Amino acid sequence: MTGFVELRDVRLTYGGKADGTLALDGLSMSVKKGEFAAVVGPSGCGKSTLMKLATGLINPQSGTVEVANKEVSGPVSIAGMAFQNPSMLPWRTTLENVMLPLEIVQPHRSRLKSEKKAYIEKAESLLELVGLKGFGDKFPWQLSGGMQQRANLCRALVHDPALLMLDEPFGALDAFTREELWQVMRDLHGEKQFTVVLVTHDLREAVYLADRVFVMSARPGKMINERHVEFARPRPIDLTYEAAFNDIVHELRGQIADARAAA
Repeated sequence: MTGFVELRDVRLTYGGKADGTLALDGLSMSVKKGEFAAVVGPSGCGKSTLMKLATGLINPQSGTVEVANKEVSGPVSIAGMAFQNPSMLPWRTTLENVMLPLEIVQPHRSRLKSEKKAYIEKAESLLELVGLKGFGDKFPWQLSGGMQQRANLCRALVHDPALLMLDEPFGALDAFTREELWQVMRDLHGEKQFTVVLVTHDLREAVYLADRVFVMSARPGKMINERHVEFARPRPIDLTYEAAFNDIVHELRGQIADARAAA
């Protein structure tokens, strides 16, 4: 059985095959439906490129990319995406920013006008779920960085994506806010059970959130290891200070250090 997200022997070069930069070479990865997967590796190894491939923003030169048993040849409508920069539109309120995908993604786009009340209620309920009840009428400049990132997660989820792709979504936040949002993400995944692929440099983040952590080599990137994380869910934040947790973090750090040294 193939995974919900499946990359097989993927090769991708930026800038032309002859004199370009080989970003990925022989990369394979399989993520099960409902699984929370994290991808870590040395800087520049192709983690963000992997995300673009899985969402159909770019296509590989060779190999195959499948999502939900369909080969990816263009943007994947069942995917939601959140990045390190929330990129909130400054002229729209928080609620209007959250609802933006509903204006773009079918079938919601066709239904938005006739079912607007129900969609607004859905967006407001997501805002409440992440602790932003009552902030829907505020503009981005009236929110802290952490609050904007909470709204960004709501925007990524408002159209009920089966797949959520996260590219360093908490990397620009302070440590305390980051841990708060880890717990928000933990609870959202626990409730919605969507499939998640998280790209991160933060090994604690990867181990806390993921069911499996995939380790990439230095560029050209490929998978060199995967680590199952077997702590019971829901995971308390205090887990991140326990010896067994930090043993996994140090194990992953060692693998990445070895990958960098081998480059």
